Amino acid sequence: MQKKNNIINYDAILESRYGKEGSPERLQFEEEAKAFYAAQLLLQARKEAKVTQSELALRVGTTKSYISKIENGVIEPGVGLFFRLINALGLRIDITNPIGM
Repeated sequence: MQKKNNIINYDAILESRYGKEGSPERLQFEEEAKAFYAAQLLLQARKEAKVTQSELALRVGTTKSYISKIENGVIEPGVGLFFRLINALGLRIDITNPIGM
């Protein structure tokens, strides 16, 4: 890891592993990282709601296997399913300060 005054430069690490910011490789990595993060948020929300994958699948009209794939970052749900998942877990999206407003 590259350090400067005992501070790790993660930009340099990302650049060395995935290319310069804006490169196709870096963009792909960033998309995968966002998908993984979203999957972890869904997993945490489901567990906090004490809902099994099977129960959640029934609530939103899909299969346990599909929920598992979403939580493992293998696939990303479409917008419609995303909103059904949020609703089924009793969550809401707060858009009181939309981007660009």
